[in-house]
Amino acid sequence: MTKEQNQERPDPQATQHPAKASRSIAAIEEFLAMLSAERGASANTLEAYARDLNRLRIFLFSHQKSLPEAAAEDLKAYLRHLSAEGLASATRSRQLSALRQFYRFLLAESMISDDPAAHLDAPKQKRPLPKLISIKEVEILLTQAKVETESHSGYARFQALRLACLLELLYATGMRVSELVSLPLSVLKGDERLFTIRGKGGRERLVPLNETARTALGLYLEALSEQKDSEKTQKPSKYLFPSGSQAGHLTRQRFAQELKQLAEKAGLNPAKISPHVLRHAFASHLLDRGADLRAVQQLLGHADISTTEIYTHVLEERLKSLVGQHHPLANAGKGFKKQN
Repeated sequence: MTKEQNQERPDPQATQHPAKASRSIAAIEEFLAMLSAERGASANTLEAYARDLNRLRIFLFSHQKSLPEAAAEDLKAYLRHLSAEGLASATRSRQLSALRQFYRFLLAESMISDDPAAHLDAPKQKRPLPKLISIKEVEILLTQAKVETESHSGYARFQALRLACLLELLYATGMRVSELVSLPLSVLKGDERLFTIRGKGGRERLVPLNETARTALGLYLEALSEQKDSEKTQKPSKYLFPSGSQAGHLTRQRFAQELKQLAEKAGLNPAKISPHVLRHAFASHLLDRGADLRAVQQLLGHADISTTEIYTHVLEERLKSLVGQHHPLANAGKGFKKQN
């Protein structure tokens, strides 16, 4: 847990019931350490788990209980509390997933004798379709990015080339934004037509780079080299997109901010544009052009095909269109009249 997470809200448990607080905090820290060491969880994932479990810890304090002391009824009451607060079913499902994993870990480590989360029911939810933008909108965005590189000089041109490179790489590969901004320089070793990406859980996958992405990358690397020469006092970075952030690389938030500014300049609705939307566009546009679902799963780095199946609505629409256009009897029913 970070200092910021501990300071999110007052923690009366630590002063009023130090023993309970100590047991709860120790359990969370051990669980997070396991996620990091054994599953290769990212910093963002660890922060999300810490936030969810601390929220439960503070709720249980109002019932005079620590995390290891919670019973199934306590967790059910917590889920009802989340629902009453108006949290979406998807958010509550994520919280439940965190609880299940946490208590399975406590049981495996003999910190509890029974799993209180084992039989909790997940909130019913409809899986929303991903937000999509058209191929035309992507082209407008990429064209505007190129215009920006040609209309600036100095550091502003470097930033424009970086953004153009990020966009081309994102749309060419479908990388997660966290994977993209944290790419190490070592990714440039080997075949220039491929990147080896280390994704969730430390799993590696190969993603191909098209010619346009390779060109944008080359222009950015030239500008990066010039930038380094002008800032020789700066410590060398191991990242492809270095910055002065605490992480040492460009942050997701900064990239998203620059992307929305670019969308506005291009005359697109900034609310529709985000790095994640471009990842969705990559997958949907591939499927729309006939790509195999399994191949898209591998490119996206999904461990389970069910995660990729959210895009099957694209396949369904394409099949309907194909049948409508090419089946000999597709329009045969048009001559029928309904009887009253």
